[in-house]
Amino acid sequence: MKPVVTIEYCPRCGWLLRAAYMAQELLTTFTDDLGGVTLRPSETGGAYIIMVADTVIFDRKEAGHFPEIKVLKQLVRDQVNPGKSLGHSDRP
Repeated sequence: MKPVVTIEYCPRCGWLLRAAYMAQELLTTFTDDLGGVTLRPSETGGAYIIMVADTVIFDRKEAGHFPEIKVLKQLVRDQVNPGKSLGHSDRP
């Protein structure tokens, strides 16, 4: 069974579009590796947490910023398909 990415976002902060953009990027990049991406409105203000299965791979409150899409793709890749090349997203 393929893993599902969950993006938990704060609806009061207006972060739905950011979450939808990141979901679209992940679904496009990991077409064969993911079972889907779920967008989950958070009941906690300011939350923006990204999980693969039940493992938190990014928490905006801990990091102090949102993830760049390049970094997010690398974090997801490391969980779902470590051998996958991300092309230009792998370059430092």
